[in-house]
Amino acid sequence: MGTTTPPRTLAEALRARGDESLAGLLRARPDLLNPVPNDITQLATRAGTRASVVRALEHLDRFALQTAEALAVAPDPAPYDTLLSLLTGDGLDDGEQRDDAGAAVTAALPGALATLREQALVWGEDERLRLVRTARELLAPSPQHPSPTGLGPTVAEATAGMSPGRLQEILAATGLPATHDPVSAVAALSALFTDRTRMAELLDTAPVEALSVLDRLVWGPPYGEVTPNPTPPVKWLRDRGLLLPVSTRTVVLPREAALHLRAGRAHRVPEPVPPVVAAAAERDPQAVDRAAAGQAFTALSTVEELLKLWNGGGPAILRAGGLSVRELKRVAAALEVTEPIAAFWVELAYAAGLLATDGETDERYAPTPAYDEWLDLSAQDRWTHLATAWLPATRVPGLVGGQDAKGRALSALGPELDRSAAPDVRRRVLALFAELPPGTAPDPETLLQRLRWERPLRSSAPSAEGTDLRSRLALWTLNESELLGITGRGALSAQARALLNEGEEAAAALLAPLLPEPLDHVLLQADLTAVAPGPLERPLAETLSVLADVESKGGATVYRFTPGSVRRALDAGQAAADLHAFLAAHSRTPVPQPLSYLIDDVARRHGHLRIGAASAYVRCDDEAVLNEILADRRSTGLRLRRLAPTVLASQADPGALLEALREMGYAPAAESAEGDVLITRAGARRTPPRTPPTPVPEGPPTPDDTLLGAAVRAIRAGDTAATVVRKDPANTASSSTTASGSLPRTTSAETLATVQAAAMTGTAVWIGYVNAEGAASQRVIAPVRVEGGFVTAYDHTADEVRTFALHRITGVAELAEDGEG
Repeated sequence: MGTTTPPRTLAEALRARGDESLAGLLRARPDLLNPVPNDITQLATRAGTRASVVRALEHLDRFALQTAEALAVAPDPAPYDTLLSLLTGDGLDDGEQRDDAGAAVTAALPGALATLREQALVWGEDERLRLVRTARELLAPSPQHPSPTGLGPTVAEATAGMSPGRLQEILAATGLPATHDPVSAVAALSALFTDRTRMAELLDTAPVEALSVLDRLVWGPPYGEVTPNPTPPVKWLRDRGLLLPVSTRTVVLPREAALHLRAGRAHRVPEPVPPVVAAAAERDPQAVDRAAAGQAFTALSTVEELLKLWNGGGPAILRAGGLSVRELKRVAAALEVTEPIAAFWVELAYAAGLLATDGETDERYAPTPAYDEWLDLSAQDRWTHLATAWLPATRVPGLVGGQDAKGRALSALGPELDRSAAPDVRRRVLALFAELPPGTAPDPETLLQRLRWERPLRSSAPSAEGTDLRSRLALWTLNESELLGITGRGALSAQARALLNEGEEAAAALLAPLLPEPLDHVLLQADLTAVAPGPLERPLAETLSVLADVESKGGATVYRFTPGSVRRALDAGQAAADLHAFLAAHSRTPVPQPLSYLIDDVARRHGHLRIGAASAYVRCDDEAVLNEILADRRSTGLRLRRLAPTVLASQADPGALLEALREMGYAPAAESAEGDVLITRAGARRTPPRTPPTPVPEGPPTPDDTLLGAAVRAIRAGDTAATVVRKDPANTASSSTTASGSLPRTTSAETLATVQAAAMTGTAVWIGYVNAEGAASQRVIAPVRVEGGFVTAYDHTADEVRTFALHRITGVAELAEDGEG
């Protein structure tokens, strides 16, 4: 009773763990919680399923994975020293460099083994380490799935089914004593291959060409093809069992022989220490912060400009979903960026909830009501909104322009851009940035090497986009973080560090002093342009964007006044006097005379022609103007005819007629059915309220401490109910002892008496229960109250207080005391 018995199964090993250790397992492998296991046995079974083990292996770093791979080719169970020897070698070929590597492995192995134990991939004491069977099957060598270590099967596995005569020939060729027992023959051959001295003597007699063959096979793959008449070197190796047959044309180098040639190492290069992320450049931290802030401001301007393009209604959605290539090119041209960068800004606005579909029959993209709320925020708060939307987003703009697994093109805002690994890679890249001193830009290649070390299986997993999606995600993260102002000049900014560690408020507080203050003035010039020497206050910027066209952007924005832009302002309800007053109030220079003349000239002609619905009509008090329009060849397509001296009718719709006459050089105004001039206001179209797209999770979410605590209690309670020792029911004429696992059977009177006694003494009993749906179950309960035909009790199986109907209890039995049963 006082001794600790080593666990015989994974379930026993898990049962011996403390609650904190079980919670750590469920935190590391949250898929085991869906649903919560009934007991420890079910938890162990679920932890050994193929899908769960694959997921756990994918989250191991390279050295933990190398440790698991070494256990997969080690004897089962394996002592700690054997595992250590497989990772460091037997020490017979050590040089100074090998000694250093061995010391690093020795120091790192306990931590790697602790990780494997925590995730229930390895169990048992150090003298009997066991890799779970499913992991061994996934990592062990076979012709169909070669081992990651490059080792082949053991001598015993490779000679299974070999004739005794052939075994005798191999023993004779190697100088071993003959034996008629196949098991003894295999054991003798294995002993030879694992004996360093005798194996060295055997290889000393090998032809040089035979040693060359072994050199090609030793680090894998260990399989080779042979002809019916092999060359003398191959024949020499085959005769001595150094190459064993797998099929008529395939041979394999047995594991014991390969380990001798490798000096006992399972891996060519163990990697116990993660690669160091090297610094590519060291910059002034303040210069980094300023550069990042400047790019952050550019990001805000770009997103705002993008959504202004679609203010009155954006492009139509493709039938398969997403944005067409032509529309993406238009966005890129308008923003003066490349198409991949345009795709990033479009996807960022979508992820932030500022852009969505309008849900109409002719479905189009348009800004959402959240966009107007976003515009009302301060610049620093607008930036934190974009950054916090980018960090957890699973949509990957870098995939736009590529193809999916079926060869279909991937479009911006399309349905196939979600990659669940993106948020994890994004945050890990930024965390590696944050580990460097402020102002330090990391070397991208060493950064990728570090990521591959941390998730080697994920990095090598094939995908539709390539064999290393995580590396591509990391490179996209580097580019996107620079565009967004997370980094500046290749280094992480102070505001981004604050965003990652302290939250949005801290980041906004650091960013605010670095952003330029909005201006309330422009500089008007005689060439019909206005120069904004910095960002403008929002009301000024909105009015000026209607009155003038943006000609160039940069440190200063240049606006150009044209007849079309002035007419646009008049269409929006402004009068010439309003425009003169606006320019005079916001210009630090006098209003140039050419600009005043331009406004007055356009205003004098604006609305001289009126267009309404007939299908459409044109009316004008000046008959000469209408005569001029009718005589113009360019009006032929409008199919105009005179209805009255001052009215023309057209079969074109009012919008087309309006645009056609403007192209002919006139300045018509649209009018309502009542004859009033229609005022066209920009930015009127919004989608219904939309929520941002929900990121696609990568497997089950990590449970919080509350859920973990409840799950551990439930599993413990279920395990107690499943493993408790029970007394047989009383041996009366009305009761019968049932087989293990079946429900107890007692009479109603015996059931009532037993649960009443348990309620009085505070003891637990074992009951059989059939619920309203007819499902039968066994439960361990501690009755608290018995009245009205119901038993109120603490249910150890469900870890909660429940009420049971007495007539549904099939029987009851007391639990055995310690030492009984």
